[in-house]
Amino acid sequence: MIKLESLYIVAGLMFASFALFNLLDRANPRRVVNFVFWGVYAVTFLFGGVLPHFVMGCLAIALALIAGSGKLGRSPAGNDNATAESRREQGAQRFGSRLFIPALLIPVVTLVGTLTLKYAPFVEAKNVTLISLVIATLVAFGAALVMLRDSPVQALKGARHTMDAVGWAAILPQMLAALGALFAAAGVGHVVSELVTNWIPQNSAFAVVAAYTFGMALFTMIMGNAFAAFPVMTAGIGLPLIVHQFHGNPAILGAIGMLSGFCGTLMTPMAANFNIVPAALLELSDKNGVIKAQWPTAVLLLVVNTLLMYAFVFRF
Repeated sequence: MIKLESLYIVAGLMFASFALFNLLDRANPRRVVNFVFWGVYAVTFLFGGVLPHFVMGCLAIALALIAGSGKLGRSPAGNDNATAESRREQGAQRFGSRLFIPALLIPVVTLVGTLTLKYAPFVEAKNVTLISLVIATLVAFGAALVMLRDSPVQALKGARHTMDAVGWAAILPQMLAALGALFAAAGVGHVVSELVTNWIPQNSAFAVVAAYTFGMALFTMIMGNAFAAFPVMTAGIGLPLIVHQFHGNPAILGAIGMLSGFCGTLMTPMAANFNIVPAALLELSDKNGVIKAQWPTAVLLLVVNTLLMYAFVFRF
């Protein structure tokens, strides 16, 4: 049966290949540090289910120390990079818009898999969407290899260069999601509820809604992940005040609450996969250029989400 652990193995093997390619790249003066970083990360995926919690914690601390050391780096530009750039330009001219086919396959196959694989006896039903996403990624990977007539090894080497350019920011979403669960378990939501009770008028439904939506955006900016902020803010404001006190609709609360959190995603460097990674991949001179372009839209959407929640959460 295909389970969640199967996905971890696939991811672990990919990161292990990144570590190996780094170790073999003698042109990169930081190849050993890169090898250790991606190697440790691969171990967390491959053996996370069997290693003691203390060991996993030590590995997480090791990743943080390596990332904080500033020693990660990619190979300097050279002939190989120039050759790869030339191949990309030739491929772009040859295939044109067809280059988007592998990328478009991912959402299509994921949707089909989510709707159909839940009935398959060999797929773990509760994780069918994640399993479908990984299958879709592998299908797109294969389609790209066939279309471009490239080898899997060359593709993984290209992916390794991309990950080296992104660096430690690539693992930030996973770390921040764990931080959100830790905050929820530590009772941060209860502290937030007490602060709101002391500072926000309890007889004003709009004030409570605004505290929730803007709080979702703020906590997302701090944590870098709306999924990490959601349990904290919902436990602190959403459920006790909007749902229980004012009898709001929890489905509408959750949907618009997450959208409010995503507004915070657009305005924070902590959301590295959305804001810092694109800047690195596009080689922008300003690493915060993406955020500067997005924040006016994010503020406008946050205000609209607040008004939408107030208009609908108490009426349906």
